[in-house]
Amino acid sequence: MPAFLDNATGILVNLLAFAFALGVIISVHEAGHLVVAKLFGVRVHAFSIGFGPRLLGFRRGETDYRLSLVPLGGYVRLGGENPEEATGDPREFLSKPRWQRILVYLAGPAANVVLAILLIAAVFMVGTDVPNLQVPAVIGGVVPGSTAEAAGLAAGDRIVAVDGDPAETWQEVGLELMTSADRPVELSVVRGDRRLTATVVPEQIEGENIGDLAGLVPKLLPTVTRVDGRSPAAAAGLRPGDQIRRVDGKPVPSADAFVAYVEARAGRPIALEVVRDGNLTELSVRPRDEGGVGRIGVGLGVYQRYGFFESFVQSARYNWTLVEETFRILGKIFNREVSARSALAGPIEIARYSGEAARVGFKQLVYLMGFLSVSIAIVNLLPIPILDGGQIVILGVESAMRRDLSLKLKEVIAQVGFVLIMLLMLTVIYFDLSKNLPAGLLPGS
Repeated sequence: MPAFLDNATGILVNLLAFAFALGVIISVHEAGHLVVAKLFGVRVHAFSIGFGPRLLGFRRGETDYRLSLVPLGGYVRLGGENPEEATGDPREFLSKPRWQRILVYLAGPAANVVLAILLIAAVFMVGTDVPNLQVPAVIGGVVPGSTAEAAGLAAGDRIVAVDGDPAETWQEVGLELMTSADRPVELSVVRGDRRLTATVVPEQIEGENIGDLAGLVPKLLPTVTRVDGRSPAAAAGLRPGDQIRRVDGKPVPSADAFVAYVEARAGRPIALEVVRDGNLTELSVRPRDEGGVGRIGVGLGVYQRYGFFESFVQSARYNWTLVEETFRILGKIFNREVSARSALAGPIEIARYSGEAARVGFKQLVYLMGFLSVSIAIVNLLPIPILDGGQIVILGVESAMRRDLSLKLKEVIAQVGFVLIMLLMLTVIYFDLSKNLPAGLLPGS
């Protein structure tokens, strides 16, 4: 396929995946506002996906459900929401008690949180590679020549704190290391019955302002993430999710060690001991000879799969961790420990991520949608005027004062909020362009 057609196809996939993901997330968000508003008897004039001119839609009762031209958002237009339009009708938004109005504003982000939990739970039920490691922070290996090796860290050490903050999982450790490029990070580790401290320096990843894991490798059993059809692994009965514990009676220290063992035994049977759903299973596989190199036809990585109820528990825990990590990264941005350019993504980057996820598989796109949904909930709850969080803060202030703020003051607050949102949008779009256009095309890039 010619390069320009390949690029055009890639852009089209990005746009379609982005439109699908964002459409679902926005629809759910606005549906949260709509449902709670109607429960409280508020008149709803319009439910719109997108802004600007109406493209198509239908009317049901007093509400116009529409798809609008600009797809970057949506809105629910409530009767009497604007003070200038309020007439005192009991069904108008401003006629409702403040606690009801707060719940209407909260309903959109809450719906996004519920969607995120449902989507991630569905992915966990099916089984997927785990993008953030919810496993104990035990070191499985140390890269030769790394700062971790120089600090004296070794396989088997368990990390219990990073820069004084407790850490239990590789997800927590990885976040701190990768957001500390070229900066010393102090690790507290437990080795046997001793507690030690070591300082590592994550190296900056080329082209980004984030770091690596400073030469540390998590301790993980090699886990089957993919089994090729009609492969030796399929014939032997290996399944995605199987954790390879032993080969020919010997422990498997890493995925690389397992691959090397298989490659050296082309045509010879290998006895495998795997952990499947918590139980030990013994299998025998004969690697296929491919030019003297043994292959069994599997993908190895990290694989997570839970039962129905456990999926929701783990999804809720996972989403809560995402919230914590988001605010931790925001704190690092304000403290100038992390570049805003590397940490923030706008519509162009999100479209690219959506396309990449869709090309890998629908499951990956669903996972990304869960991540985006909880991220949009967080953004909407920020105390910025015109966002849900800003409106809730204003209502909270009015409740404390026991009177409404003046119309003029509210107009000024709304204008400030609009300017802040526009500045934020322009900033993240500039960051997106600086990441995706050749160097030198943008000022300061």
